[in-house]
Amino acid sequence: MRNSENVATLRVEELLKTWGEELQIELIAGRKGLSREIYSDRIQKPGLKLLDPDLKLEEGTIQILGKTEIAYFERLKGGEKESVTKSLSFQNVPCFIISKELEPDEALKASCNRRDIPLFTTKLYTGKLISLLQEILEVRLAPFATVHGVLMDIHRLGVLILGKSGIGKSECALDLINRGSKLISDDIVEIRKVGISKLVGNGPERIKHLMEVRGVGIINIKDLFGTTSVMDKREIDMVIELVQWDPGTEYDRLGIETGSYSILGVQLPHLVIPVSPGRNTATIIEVAARNQLLKMSGVHSPRSFDT
Repeated sequence: MRNSENVATLRVEELLKTWGEELQIELIAGRKGLSREIYSDRIQKPGLKLLDPDLKLEEGTIQILGKTEIAYFERLKGGEKESVTKSLSFQNVPCFIISKELEPDEALKASCNRRDIPLFTTKLYTGKLISLLQEILEVRLAPFATVHGVLMDIHRLGVLILGKSGIGKSECALDLINRGSKLISDDIVEIRKVGISKLVGNGPERIKHLMEVRGVGIINIKDLFGTTSVMDKREIDMVIELVQWDPGTEYDRLGIETGSYSILGVQLPHLVIPVSPGRNTATIIEVAARNQLLKMSGVHSPRSFDT
């Protein structure tokens, strides 16, 4: 159940494989460098920095070469061109992308091949290219954590269900799917912090739409219940933790106090629900989700009762 927090990086190879078509990028040099890593969500366009004899580009940052940079290259002659080419190829950058389908200088291509720096071209204009790359990197490189639990969409509320192994999280999720809720991930939830306070969860690709039900085995929720029963990702709005009923524990009976659960520094509303034979946990979770939606709209029944 405990979170494991990770530092995200992205290999150039994954960028090409996953978003290559969207970015319309074509590899023209430096194939051996596809294992280079991107670890900055910024995009750099060198511009006038190319004039600097002590050129220093941002490490781990994708470099865009547009009309300005390519035109500058074309004007260089002899030793000057060789010097700038050498300086570029010794930068610790993951890759270069040339926009607007501009033709790169042969010396730059040869240098990228020698130094194993991937060099791409794309038909996209520079502004569009940068905008798409920023959207991709902001999500892909966002701080993330891995949590053991189940993420559901219940009445358009993202609910992360936690609890010890065997307490019935998956069975409860199955009940909720039967009532119209959607599964995002069962067992393992990858959570990314997007912006200051938004957490977005999804499941690892290898277990997408799958669920383990004891006594039945692995089932595919999408195949069994249809495409409307699953979602690829969802913002998380609250955390519900299932615990074994303990007669010696005094559980909250009024709901006046609101607990919180911290993931990646973001505080989420947190409810602890005791599980025991005869209690319909799925119904209780569904009611808790509805109640949270009411609170978010400004209606807080326990406080009205208290006054």
